[in-house]
Amino acid sequence: VQLQASGGGLVQAGGSLRLSCAASGSIFDINDMAWYRQAPGKQRELVAGITKGGFTNYADPVKGRFTISRDVAKMMLYLQMNSLEPEDTAVYYCNADVKPEWGKFYEIHWGQGTLVTVSS
Repeated sequence: VQLQASGGGLVQAGGSLRLSCAASGSIFDINDMAWYRQAPGKQRELVAGITKGGFTNYADPVKGRFTISRDVAKMMLYLQMNSLEPEDTAVYYCNADVKPEWGKFYEIHWGQGTLVTVSS
């Protein structure tokens, strides 16, 4: 099972970016998915999560600015980030609760991270 995150980059404050995360490998099912971020010198924190049924939750700092979505059939996860602020600068990681084809249980998998830098 692999999660490949992409879409990060350098953007000015007030700008937008769209992150993508592609799941691949011997996957039977994906349950919840989420985006986390880790800023320099800080702990990794939850940004937004989405269930298989489409229910979403957001961290307070990003509410109203970020939108999480997924394509269940394509095993894709997205994060639309608008009105970006310098405080959003971090490495963004995707996360998924995955049941492998030959496994009995769901397992948490992480992507490799994509860097988002917001300049003031």
